[in-house]
Amino acid sequence: MTTMSTGGSASEEPTMTGRSDRTLLARLRHLYGGVFALVYLGVCAALTVWAFVASAGENEDASFAGVIPVLATAPGSLVGLALPGGLPTFVFAVVMGALVNAAVIGWCSRRLRGGPTR
Repeated sequence: MTTMSTGGSASEEPTMTGRSDRTLLARLRHLYGGVFALVYLGVCAALTVWAFVASAGENEDASFAGVIPVLATAPGSLVGLALPGGLPTFVFAVVMGALVNAAVIGWCSRRLRGGPTR
């Protein structure tokens, strides 16, 4: 037999932090949860790791290895590279460019499939 209660205990009620965490996670899943967006983020991460590995080696073209992830995440990464700095600026520019582009790719994917755009 099932019992219905009109009042919940304090442990059943969502807290303000719990609700905002779920909302944030739901928003992130909505933005980056599509297959195409996740594949793009994976490719960008692999290119960035490759650039670090290639630039650490004794190779003549090692200094140009960072160009590939920047071009893969353009135009957002080009805006980020305008900031002063070295390696942290490069990483920030590539990450922000990849996240912006992945959100656009996810939005386009949902739009073309006819899914919710919000």
